[in-house]
Amino acid sequence: MGLPRTAVASFRLALLAAFVVVMHLATTTLMYPLLETLGDKANHFAAFLVLAFLADFSFPHSRFGLPKVLALLSYGLLIEAIQYFLPYRSFSPLDLAADGVGIAVYRLSLPALMHAPFLRRRWTREA
Repeated sequence: MGLPRTAVASFRLALLAAFVVVMHLATTTLMYPLLETLGDKANHFAAFLVLAFLADFSFPHSRFGLPKVLALLSYGLLIEAIQYFLPYRSFSPLDLAADGVGIAVYRLSLPALMHAPFLRRRWTREA
């Protein structure tokens, strides 16, 4: 059974949009009040939790393993490297750690997610 192709395409489009939004938020001088109240580390955690979910559902024929984790952490490192060169931002290893925690929480939540009726098809195999 598995996810329909249209669902996979939708997840991939959402992943691309999330990458663009996260990069914008990480490099802009604009302040967004809601994001400012949550705190920087919470924003990193939430962003990478969502990115992990979208990455996993965008490529459902491979498990959520090292390649997906390394790709997401590389994106987080890219953001920090870009911020290093911006006069109004800075490189923060703690931000990268918060990214990793978001990814790890997604990974740890997989057993529960596999039982959610509306998500279960991601883990079913085609006959």
